[in-house]
Amino acid sequence: MAPSVRMRAEPLWSRTGRGVSIAVIDSGAHPGHPHLGLLAGGIAFTPDGREHDDLTDRLGHGTAVTAAIQEKAPGARVHVARVFHEELATSARTLAKAIDWAGERGCRLANLSLGTPRQSRIEQLQPAVERAARAGTLVIAAYSHEGRRQFPGSLPGALGVCLDWDLPRHRVRIGRRDGRRVLYASGYPRPIPGVPPARNLNGISFAVANATGMVALALELFPDARARADALAALEALAAV
Repeated sequence: MAPSVRMRAEPLWSRTGRGVSIAVIDSGAHPGHPHLGLLAGGIAFTPDGREHDDLTDRLGHGTAVTAAIQEKAPGARVHVARVFHEELATSARTLAKAIDWAGERGCRLANLSLGTPRQSRIEQLQPAVERAARAGTLVIAAYSHEGRRQFPGSLPGALGVCLDWDLPRHRVRIGRRDGRRVLYASGYPRPIPGVPPARNLNGISFAVANATGMVALALELFPDARARADALAALEALAAV
């Protein structure tokens, strides 16, 4: 059986992701939201290539993704890269710029709760994943969605995530898809009081976020881990303790 990693209540396992920096590449963050902790700042990229400092999330997706990560790793430093503005759509060039920014910022993880099935985007996304890896930044993104491989999550060097609705939100499972090792995680976000889970946002976006939070906990214990293989080894070592 594949190893499983969970948060535990004992003091030995009271991990927070301290010392781990994460770039959340999404629709920004809503300041003052009760589910959000402190943020380390960030940047916004418009589809036409401009940069600005308005990180306000007007879609809600990035806020929910960030909340799911911080729920598991409240001690991690979260940097926001806003690439979605009026809708959950952007260009591969903009994603590549955001990934580069995460590497330049020195983030150990870059959470992309998104993906595209269009192979024409590989030309821009694969070099960005490789540049991030050289900078010590691991890209975590959706491996597949509705049976179709997604990019950049299924590209070499990225850590792909798949859905497992039966897993608790505070656990990940290492498995295989298409012969590659991937992470499986729950697709449910942090719950909202009074809102049934089925009516809340859910899906592969939150599987990626839940996985990123758990990887951050593993990297707190293994500060030298950087690449995809290192992160998987850290999760396995944590599960074996």
